[in-house]
Amino acid sequence: MESKILEKKIAYLEFVNDQLSSEIEYVDQLLRIIGFPEGLMTIKSAAQEVIEEEEGIED
Repeated sequence: MESKILEKKIAYLEFVNDQLSSEIEYVDQLLRIIGFPEGLMTIKSAAQEVIEEEEGIED
C-alpha cells in the first residue's frame, strides 16, 4: 500500500515539474522576443548586477 502512495506522489511531482519546466521555457521565449538575447540568463545577470551595485552604494 505504501508503494502506491509513493507512486502517486512521484506522479504528482513529475506533473508539477513538467508544468514548471514548461512555464520557465515560455517565460524564456517571451524574454527573448522582447529583446533579452539570452532570455532568463540575461535577466539573471542584470538582476545580479543591480544587486551588486546597490550593495556597493550601501557601503
